[in-house]
Amino acid sequence: MYELVHIKRHSNRVWAVAVFADGKKVLSGSVDKTVKIWDAESGEELRTLSGHSHVVSAVAVFADGKKVVSGSEDGTVKIWDAESGEELCTLSGHSDLVRAVAVFADGKRVVSGSRDRTVKIWDAESGEELRTLSGHSSSVRAVAVFADGKKVLSGSVDKTVKIWDAESGEELRTLSGHSCSVFAVAVFADGKRVVSASGDKTVKIWDAESGEELRTLSGHSSYVMAVAVFADGKRVVSGSLDHTVKIWDAESGTKLYTHTGCVRVQCNTVPVLAVAVCADGKRIVSGCDDGRVKIWKMIKYYVPTKRVHDLLLSSLNEDVVGIIMKFAVATKQELKRKQQKTIT
Repeated sequence: MYELVHIKRHSNRVWAVAVFADGKKVLSGSVDKTVKIWDAESGEELRTLSGHSHVVSAVAVFADGKKVVSGSEDGTVKIWDAESGEELCTLSGHSDLVRAVAVFADGKRVVSGSRDRTVKIWDAESGEELRTLSGHSSSVRAVAVFADGKKVLSGSVDKTVKIWDAESGEELRTLSGHSCSVFAVAVFADGKRVVSASGDKTVKIWDAESGEELRTLSGHSSYVMAVAVFADGKRVVSGSLDHTVKIWDAESGTKLYTHTGCVRVQCNTVPVLAVAVCADGKRIVSGCDDGRVKIWKMIKYYVPTKRVHDLLLSSLNEDVVGIIMKFAVATKQELKRKQQKTIT
């Protein structure tokens, strides 16, 4: 389970978030035209990267953590020095606004998706456009890269997800099944599965080799705008306009801590536009429509022992204790506080 530990803020809605590989910093992009880097532990704003002339709609972090990349509705992709905040390179070539970016694991290439219906692969050092992947019939809203660097994933307003050969630019397969725009995509670490989020209120998991739809995760009540995969491949996190972040069991499609669907983390009744998860799974980051970047930290839950039950019963209403015991929602810290109160 996760609890909210930090709320930081842009001056306008947050369209994109990403997490550094070491889990120590968080990256965000906003309608306020800036990219910000935050300390994941303290929540402190470390630096603001300014240079885009329009909405920053996508961000990603290089694997070594030394550089970050952003995509903007000004039609450009920018690469920045994560330490100094210096703009290193601007990649220009899309004929319309850029809605998605991702970085290859080796850090040598960057991929972007645009409303011009194309996916482009760039040399991250020189800024040279290496190839253009054409095949979507509408705006490309999401891109991701397979860990081996051999394939690229994209999602589009045309309701499809496509897998491409990163070297040749060949379209390998099209995954069809969503009934509305695809707003987000991600690749499982083993490269065998991919996941997509859609305006049809669902998240779908697909077999990356066959293109088969493996399962549909249903439970959101509005557009699902964001999706990310835990490094262990066992869980998926999604964010929606229904104001929630949900965590799913990737194998069964159900939520982890109960048996009815998915774990919810309320986001103060504002639409969730972006999500990311740390490599160790201990933090989840969400970007919201009200300009807030929220950092959620894992807390451990356990079933209270009989001794703890008796201690709780001595200071709490029996019905309340029954609920605690039934759903095992008492954390060690909470129980410790209650025990101390009982003793005093």
